[in-house]
Amino acid sequence: MSRPGQGVMMPGSGLGFPPQNVARVVVWEWLNEHSRWRPYTATVCHHIENVLKEDARGSVVLGQVDAQLVPYIIDLQSMHQFRQDTGTMRPVRRNFYDPSSAPGKGIVWEWENDGGAWTAYDMDICITIQNAYEKQHPWLDLSSLGFCYLIYFNSMSQMNRQTRRRRRLRRRLDLAYPLTVGSIPKSQSWPVGASSGQPCSCQQCLLVNSTRAASNAILASQRRKAPPAPPQPPPPPGGPPGALAVRPSATFAGAALWAAPAAGPAEPAAPPRSPSAPGGAPTPGQNNLNRPGPQRATGVSARASIPPGVPALPVKNLNGTGPVHPALAGMTGILLCAAGLPVCLTRAPKPILHPPPVSKSDVKPVPGVPGVCRKTKKKHLKKSKNPEDVVRRYMQKVKNPPDEDCTICMERLVTASGYEGVLRHKGVRPELVGRLGRCGHMYHLLCLVAMYSNGNKDGSLQCPTCKAIYGEKTGTQPPGKMEFHLIPHSLPGFADTQTIRIVYDIPTGIQGPEHPNPGKKFTARGFPRHCYLPNNEKGRKVLRLLITAWERRLIFTIGTSNTTGESDTVVWNEIHHKTEFGSNLTGHGYPDASYLDNVLAELTAQGVSEAAAKA
Repeated sequence: MSRPGQGVMMPGSGLGFPPQNVARVVVWEWLNEHSRWRPYTATVCHHIENVLKEDARGSVVLGQVDAQLVPYIIDLQSMHQFRQDTGTMRPVRRNFYDPSSAPGKGIVWEWENDGGAWTAYDMDICITIQNAYEKQHPWLDLSSLGFCYLIYFNSMSQMNRQTRRRRRLRRRLDLAYPLTVGSIPKSQSWPVGASSGQPCSCQQCLLVNSTRAASNAILASQRRKAPPAPPQPPPPPGGPPGALAVRPSATFAGAALWAAPAAGPAEPAAPPRSPSAPGGAPTPGQNNLNRPGPQRATGVSARASIPPGVPALPVKNLNGTGPVHPALAGMTGILLCAAGLPVCLTRAPKPILHPPPVSKSDVKPVPGVPGVCRKTKKKHLKKSKNPEDVVRRYMQKVKNPPDEDCTICMERLVTASGYEGVLRHKGVRPELVGRLGRCGHMYHLLCLVAMYSNGNKDGSLQCPTCKAIYGEKTGTQPPGKMEFHLIPHSLPGFADTQTIRIVYDIPTGIQGPEHPNPGKKFTARGFPRHCYLPNNEKGRKVLRLLITAWERRLIFTIGTSNTTGESDTVVWNEIHHKTEFGSNLTGHGYPDASYLDNVLAELTAQGVSEAAAKA
């Protein structure tokens, strides 16, 4: 099926308004970390358009119309969304669609995510779905848009063609997106002067107004100090005309801050076009990033290097982080750009997560490690072991305990256990005290019985003071598969060594009796997960112990994600892995000289070591 209703970015001046007397629906969109343009809601777009009419180079406080967008400000001069609490900046764009399309009618198509919330489709997908719906097609294939999904209108569902998984789909009516007709209004200078109305006293507007005031002060200071501009020197002999024609531009965060005329070596430099001409280069101080996307991309590719003396601030932008605090770098960029000073907020490099493609013939078994795969199934519950018998196996009775605290109940060892009256076991008197065999730490027997009864009850015991493990500790890892093999690529820091690749794969499922919420569904995000080790003696040793840890269900567990806050999901379980193949930007890659020793220590802390295996 053809792709109907695709948004068009129309050439023009400033913000790219449609031609005279042509009506278009305006949709403002922001670029997410997957390089997808995501639409703002119709309410937010109306708000942005209203601000745009008053000040085409000002700032839009999104929290004034949407409580969920309180931290966000859009700077219309740079066409970037700025998050105040983290400093993250994302490009935004002003896109146009036909008034008869879905956004013009206020129609929104959404899919249901794993959390039960509804997520709107990208605008071009929404328009395509609505077009097929209006033509009464029974189904729609989204592969032409780069997605392996089928839309079924009879059941109002979306199906993944690869996994066959289905999600619910819905169509709802909302506010229609704003309509614009005619040419662009006059662009005002930024920062703008005082307005005639009463200023807003909310925290976001105070921040924006203070930013503008600081920008005015910087600009006034520069005007007082700036010497007369020297005449432009002629081009060097033999160089192309206009090679030294360098100009500042009021843009930042990935836009071209310095540009030279793109004349060919045998062509004379073209005279500068009028800013109002289609495709013309904007003059210094004009809204450079307010141009349509294709024009901005041309400006980005034209930049070859940053001239000496121009500060470059690496800042978090979509992916990665920089050495400068992102909020400080973001506000610095806004202030300097507003004052007409050159600055470049550079995007941090992206991590190299995966190696180059490897053919099946190049994948080899790991020397000295039998097999290439290990699977774990649902936990087979062993015959219930009496907690008292397990505790007595590893402890020796103490007839005359010292007058010190039991670190479990915090009562004195010479008195009864704090669990007296709470937990009762035949043959375990509350005043009995025992000493663990290897480490020698002493506790009330009743306290250790209580601790074991609240744990995994796998027949092992872990000293709460020194973490020494007695017996074979097992975990609560859900069923899954672990694969491992050699690939003919080297990790940073191991130039002459091949790489061991480990692939973990755990599907979603239902929590068992050993999990936090038995009978409830758990999610498994980011699987299969790829991890890497160098193929040397120590790397193979780590692999052997990781296989043991996998078989004991210690690599993963079910809990709450530290990164997303999602509960009832599969998370790492205190044994760190390297998931970044060709860099170390996230801290989960190479080179890392101490990693192999550190992970061996983490495995030992879980009771997984070569010495324990031989014992």
